[in-house]
Amino acid sequence: MTSRRHFIQSLSTTALLAASGGITAQEAAKPARKLRKAIMGGTLGIKGTLVEKYKFAKEAGYEGVEPAGGLNQQEVIDALGQSGLQAASVCCHTHWKQTLTHDDPKIREEGLQGVLTTLRDAKAYGADSILVVPGVVSETVPYDVAWTRSIAEIKKAVPLAKELGVKISIENVWNNFILSPLEAVRYLDEVGDPIVGWHFDIGNVLRFGWPEQWIKVLGKRINRIHVKEYSTKKMKEEGIYKGFDCDLTEGDNNWPAIMKALDDVGYTGWAISEQRGGINPNGLKMLTERMDKIFAM
Repeated sequence: MTSRRHFIQSLSTTALLAASGGITAQEAAKPARKLRKAIMGGTLGIKGTLVEKYKFAKEAGYEGVEPAGGLNQQEVIDALGQSGLQAASVCCHTHWKQTLTHDDPKIREEGLQGVLTTLRDAKAYGADSILVVPGVVSETVPYDVAWTRSIAEIKKAVPLAKELGVKISIENVWNNFILSPLEAVRYLDEVGDPIVGWHFDIGNVLRFGWPEQWIKVLGKRINRIHVKEYSTKKMKEEGIYKGFDCDLTEGDNNWPAIMKALDDVGYTGWAISEQRGGINPNGLKMLTERMDKIFAM
């Protein structure tokens, strides 16, 4: 009886809000999205100790943080404990310099060791996913070579990932590699183990595609998302990197379509901000408020 009474009361409250203009009937019927706000540690530009930075993020409304791999484990554990934040993911710290596609096999091995270290860090922090850039295509590293090399290195990390219960999540970045969602699916299929999925960066796609299309194709393969804005107008007028020079909701992401696509594929869990603005408490608060606005679209 009690649960039935509470259900009726909640319906009455919703109806009153809709009638008063506070929310529309359609919005009232929409279930709340199960998304948890986190921030990439590298975008916490506030000065201070790691504990102080994490506390500022917590006070701004974040539940989690994405630290880099290779940090002092105990310092990160202490900062998480004292701030109340959780580790939403851990970002590999070697994947840009010690790439998994490098011509030198010794450097590729260093990159692999960086992935393994990041997996161990994630386990220590209680995170079940790490972000990995799979490699870089360049004038000296052809596309097909990068494909073969990176898959070979990722496969070497799979046994430890499975042992620890931590997923390897490949990110789409500006590395001249894996430029379409169909390629992304093929790449994961060739790796051939569900412990390897995708870390989908929303803002990185606008340069050459549409995030909602990637989400539809990747589907359940998405383990994490990066919430990032991008302006194609600034890209065309000022240069490609200037496209990131905009605040959340002020670029060209079609957030309602993106949110619907995430709903359609059943994505829940961590939504990690990798966005300018986190240089002071007011900036952090602005970011969390805009994320709330996006999640309600």
